[in-house]
Amino acid sequence: MFTVFRWLLRIVTGLVALSLAVLLIGYWFLSRSLVDYDEDFTLPGISAPVEVVRNNDSVPHIFGQNDADVYFALGFVHAQDRLWQMTILRRTAQGRLSELFGTATLPVDELVRRLDLYQLALDSVAAQDDETRAALEAYSAGVNAWIAQVNAGARGRGAPEFWLFEPEISAWAPADSIAIIKLMALQMAGHAQTEILRARTSLALQGKSDRLADILPDAPGSAVAALPDFASLIPGDLPAGRALDFALGPFSPVSAPDMAGASNAWAAAPTRSAAGGALLANDPHLGFTAPTIWYLARLELASGGVIGATIPGVPAVMIGRSEEMGWGLTSSYLDDQDLVIEKLNPDNPSQYLLPDGSYDTFRSRQTIVTVRDADPVTLTLRWSRNGPILSGKQFDVGTVTPGGHVAALSWTALSAEDTSMTAAIRLMKSKSVAEAIEAGRLFIAPSQNLMLAGKDGIALQLIGAMPMRDPAHPSQGRLPSPGWNPAVGFKGVFPYEDNPRFVNPETGILGNTNNKIIDRPFPLHVSFTWGDTQRIQAWLNLMKTREVHTRESFIEAQLDTVDPTARQLLPLIGADLWFTGEAAPDGTPEAFRQRALKLLAEWNGEMNEHLPEPLIAEAWLRALMARLVQDELGPLATNFTRPDAVFIDRVYRNTGGAAVWCDVVQSAPVETCTDMARMALDDALTDLSARYGPNLESWRWGDAHQAAHDHPVLGTVPFLRWFVNIRQSTSGGDDTLMRGRTAGTGDNPYLNVHGAGYRGVYDFADPDSSVFITATGQSGHFLSRHYDDLGELWRRGEYVPMSLDPELAHAAAAGVMMLTPESAP
Repeated sequence: MFTVFRWLLRIVTGLVALSLAVLLIGYWFLSRSLVDYDEDFTLPGISAPVEVVRNNDSVPHIFGQNDADVYFALGFVHAQDRLWQMTILRRTAQGRLSELFGTATLPVDELVRRLDLYQLALDSVAAQDDETRAALEAYSAGVNAWIAQVNAGARGRGAPEFWLFEPEISAWAPADSIAIIKLMALQMAGHAQTEILRARTSLALQGKSDRLADILPDAPGSAVAALPDFASLIPGDLPAGRALDFALGPFSPVSAPDMAGASNAWAAAPTRSAAGGALLANDPHLGFTAPTIWYLARLELASGGVIGATIPGVPAVMIGRSEEMGWGLTSSYLDDQDLVIEKLNPDNPSQYLLPDGSYDTFRSRQTIVTVRDADPVTLTLRWSRNGPILSGKQFDVGTVTPGGHVAALSWTALSAEDTSMTAAIRLMKSKSVAEAIEAGRLFIAPSQNLMLAGKDGIALQLIGAMPMRDPAHPSQGRLPSPGWNPAVGFKGVFPYEDNPRFVNPETGILGNTNNKIIDRPFPLHVSFTWGDTQRIQAWLNLMKTREVHTRESFIEAQLDTVDPTARQLLPLIGADLWFTGEAAPDGTPEAFRQRALKLLAEWNGEMNEHLPEPLIAEAWLRALMARLVQDELGPLATNFTRPDAVFIDRVYRNTGGAAVWCDVVQSAPVETCTDMARMALDDALTDLSARYGPNLESWRWGDAHQAAHDHPVLGTVPFLRWFVNIRQSTSGGDDTLMRGRTAGTGDNPYLNVHGAGYRGVYDFADPDSSVFITATGQSGHFLSRHYDDLGELWRRGEYVPMSLDPELAHAAAAGVMMLTPESAP
């Protein structure tokens, strides 16, 4: 027995030693790609020494003797910290993910190839002005200088992820940066998906077409022309109704329309500022990843210093400030996409019907997608006069395309003369609000609301090409429409002067939460679909509480977690449930419901991570939404899992007879809205009890509403996922100013997956008191302390300083890197 024990001990000891050895060897290989921020380099491609000072938060402050060298250094530090992220962004925009990931990413590659994003980026290089082309070339040289260092060896292939794939990294080119902006436009677009959703909902509600305005209203609060039934617009046999699936698998740049880009931005003129200088706050909202898409940097250019958030792969501070002014962005929700149904020639499917009754031939070419561990795939790309032809699975457009037809996408971002990069470079060099507005003239896509604050005041300007449609358009761009109708299709773009603009309003305050900004008739309407109807209410309330504002009051608004939806809807849906009837016996469902209602009755709507009430309220509204739409929409109801405040309000106020949604059509009794509210609350409590136990007072919103900053590649690998995924208990919710958009589906529908990856607040009474933060950290290397060091500050609502003072940058230096030209004297 002793001998057996001794051998078992030896085996266990050996396995432990072997495991430790494997871990140490693995750590050694992976740590080789960690960056030494004090290392100096002698490099080709720069004309004079460049100093890169990284502070304690690893924010690089770049000091060069000319702009080209500064852009070179930005490319160099981007590649040092985010080379893998840049590579994936470029591959996604090129349609070359499948070379690494096999068939899993083939749907993404096919979509991007059909849209021809990279070729459009290549063509757009020539459209940039000389200064921007020089910036792109210098930046590319900087990226390639770091790639050369990696290829020279002893740097762990540049990032841990490269150990899983072929280590070759192709050279960076100016078109790569432009392609990333086009990819961002695709990620932030949602109107094509909305058209599909509206069309399928119209089909599901046949015989109840008046109910479409309840669940998918056109720009709430404005009167527009009646929407035609989709079946009358595009006749023909369509696939049976089912849930729509917009995502295309890993790295999908397309998602459900309610997951398109969002943001907050507001500004105060000096007259509304306590310190006498303009104020600006901005927090753009995108899907969470590890690392975040944003990278903080300061550039010392010939025009002056700029600091703020950059996107790795792009040589510009996209949002931030200079000494003179600050700029922020919010998604404008401009309707810049149309799906056009083209009718094929039954005798020649290479042709499609024109409005005059003749047929035109599709323009076409072939492209080959290389697929890892599989045969290459040859795609035939086609274009009609209305844009690239999609396959049925892209945007799930096949669900609204009858046999003998195909769908084309008209989209302003599909431009071969896209000058958005030039606009970004000019914007960050602008010296005044007026100059910044003029820089926006060249911006094409993604369309944004540009919020500005400076010494000459404040402004909000919609930037991006605004498509011109025929006033006789049969759906006004709200539904996929027949391409053989002469009124369908873009008729050019409106002059920049027609884009909404607000400069120095009398109130001295401007703000946008993706809410409707203007009420103009079609076709100058901007959009029928906006990203927010609720956060704007919270913002207005906060702005009205003060005559003058400060940096701190703007921070307070950015971090506000009071949910206007809960405050508006809970008294409405629970009006006949609170404090009614006798106290129920302990242990009964009625008693459980009364305990929940008592908690909610004393709650102020604050979505605090430590409270149970936000979880109960969110679950109740989700369950109510499901009960209201399930019988009318059938399988499509799964595309409406997130509570819609406008819809529920219409139902419970019986606006236009909308209370009919409360009755379950298939059941004999006539259910009232009170019945639905009670049953939905019971549904919610049953589900939450199964998840978190029977003691509802101990439930925590933050346990469910964790911010999911997941690594898009390693985040699903067992064991590694615990190191690369960043999960944080968070406050906020779908409709709070500190927005934490819930997943809506999956094992945990309350997971926080979309929100402010960057927050910045700029005070021009004392510019160096400005602050900013990102949601993870500067490094993309999960072994670096800078991988997630900013994340905990972000979670707690804290910020780091945003200074342009060179002395402060040097005083707080945690690393100083010198880049010296090879030919230096």
